[in-house]
Amino acid sequence: MALRRTTKAKLYRYSVYAVLLAIAVWAILTTDWAKIGPLFFNPEVAAKMFPGIITTALVNTLWFTAVAFAGGLLLGVLLALMKLSVIAPFRWIATVWIELFRGLPAILTIFGIAFILPIAVGVPGTKLGGPVVLGLIGLVLVASAYMAETIRAGIQAVPKGQTEAARSLGMSPLKTTFWIIVPQGFRIIIPPLTNEFVLLLKDTSLLFIAGSFIWSKELTNFARDASTQNANATPLIMAAALYLIVTIPLTRFSAWLERRMSRQR
Repeated sequence: MALRRTTKAKLYRYSVYAVLLAIAVWAILTTDWAKIGPLFFNPEVAAKMFPGIITTALVNTLWFTAVAFAGGLLLGVLLALMKLSVIAPFRWIATVWIELFRGLPAILTIFGIAFILPIAVGVPGTKLGGPVVLGLIGLVLVASAYMAETIRAGIQAVPKGQTEAARSLGMSPLKTTFWIIVPQGFRIIIPPLTNEFVLLLKDTSLLFIAGSFIWSKELTNFARDASTQNANATPLIMAAALYLIVTIPLTRFSAWLERRMSRQR
């Protein structure tokens, strides 16, 4: 007797669950926890990490991310408007900027701003804020290039009727752009901007190339140094856990926003 389609679907789903459960059980049973535990989950090493991993490393990571996001957002809005401008030189400048900083690896941009720029302008890096500050500026430039394209797409997604309605009410092109079009564009791009924040949070780990002091260590740098000092990988596992504690709620929030906005359209 032939099975119904819904019954087949259930059997297939339960089979997948069973296979995944079997793989998980196999992985747990075959793992040498006696060796892995002391190397990756050592409670004594973990205790040494507090409170520094929270009060210094996590705080610095969030601070660097916030600064890079805010700076990248401001520059991104300007670049997006330049890319959409009727003035050709503005479009050229924005295009070169976006393609350059999106095409280069972020670590090379950070290195270039932190070390090559001071040599090029003949000013010591300490007078420009120090390598860490310059590296953070490099991260801002990278963020601005990615955000510019996201913002441009959001602005172009706003129906043209909104511009026509604002202009018919006597609003100038500048007021129409900043009071009507840009706010509606931002409403569309909130989910991808949230994802950009998550990416920046992880990219702050690249600031290690600019050097660091205790006051400027972010999570990855702090954990790597502690791992070297203790000859143990537990600090890296703790840093990974903190990254997940911060990023998972953000990604879930972004997914929720995306679903909500798709229902409202």
